[in-house]
Amino acid sequence: MKGMREIRNRMKAVASTGQITHAMELVAASKMKRAQNSAEAGRAYAILLMDLTETVLERLGKMISRAANATGKKRLVIVFSTDKGLCGSLNSNIFKAVAEIPREEADYIAVGSRAGRFIAKTGRALKGQFKISDAVAFAETRKVAEFAMKLARDSGEYGSIEVLYPIFVNTLRQETALVKLAPADDLTPFIERLRKSYKMADVAVAAREERNVKFEPSAGEVLARLPQYYIRQSLHHIALDAKASEHSARMVAMKSASDNADALLSELNLEYNKARQSAITTEILELSSAAAETGD
Repeated sequence: MKGMREIRNRMKAVASTGQITHAMELVAASKMKRAQNSAEAGRAYAILLMDLTETVLERLGKMISRAANATGKKRLVIVFSTDKGLCGSLNSNIFKAVAEIPREEADYIAVGSRAGRFIAKTGRALKGQFKISDAVAFAETRKVAEFAMKLARDSGEYGSIEVLYPIFVNTLRQETALVKLAPADDLTPFIERLRKSYKMADVAVAAREERNVKFEPSAGEVLARLPQYYIRQSLHHIALDAKASEHSARMVAMKSASDNADALLSELNLEYNKARQSAITTEILELSSAAAETGD
């Protein structure tokens, strides 16, 4: 059996670790709530864009031209990961999905240092790397979107722009999703995704617009620019989703670690009590033996 001093030292270490993981759990919970509030704050703009898109598509009755003029065959994949660890299997699930994509089929843009390191380590083509703060400002995601669109437009190599990220299902569940952003030939999937994200799938579609709508500078130019707004807004919403998933996964992982620390501390406490009882019993036996020898 281990000595009491060794057990006490280990109990102190486990208790200290448990305090740290519990504090990290509370911080992650706070950040997750903030990310969800940010997503909710952008709802009004997303719904307005959705209504405008539906109106334009209904009035013109045709598909939208490609946003990035992508004509190549390769895929440009934007990969969202975390900058820090301690978030369970979140990053490993993303990296498994990356590993399933044939190396020669895709180039990558990493959002998060973990994704950048993995892509470079596995010998895949890394075209750019970005970091997104916990606040997820629109200016940050806009840089990523514009970089991807410019890269696709200038190179002419890419036939699609896709995003691989952890989608937030609920506090205990995050799923890896691969979403196609461009070519934006048809914005119907975008509209459906927004309705689902904002829990509007079962809400009746807005009333048909019967007024005579005037477009400035022209209906064609408005329609041609919509995909750019779609890509920026969709990528921003994805970034918010990825951050909520990160904080949620970290909160769950830290809660699990805290629970494990409490369980281990309880076991160590029991082991310490047994060792202490054994030491007391040994001392009593030694005293009894000494007293018996003295009496003889």
